[in-house]
Amino acid sequence: MSFDAILQRIVDECGGGLGVALMGSDGIPIAQAIASRRSQVFDVDDMAAAGVEFGRILDEIRKVADALDGGVLGEVVVTLARFTVVLRVIDADSFVALALAPDGNLGRARYLVRRHLLALREEM
Repeated sequence: MSFDAILQRIVDECGGGLGVALMGSDGIPIAQAIASRRSQVFDVDDMAAAGVEFGRILDEIRKVADALDGGVLGEVVVTLARFTVVLRVIDADSFVALALAPDGNLGRARYLVRRHLLALREEM
């Protein structure tokens, strides 16, 4: 299954998904998908633009995790007024950023990203 197909499944099945992007650690999008039911609140291009910042945030969290001997970073959830972003590390060079509506199903979104993690790693 291709990156695009995997990402489209995640965003459409999670309940309240707005958009999802597979990002390189440099913040450049590798693949992205927007929900079949489009939203006025979110534009997938916004996710691409924010990718650089999300990549830097993950780098800073990794540094803290190392300093605390906390182990490898897995996931970060950022809740904002207009949407929630789930950041899931794929490997040292990539991560998934999934945006959800405020009333979206965060638990299901986290589950779907985790469930498709192996498929995404195999495509890398």
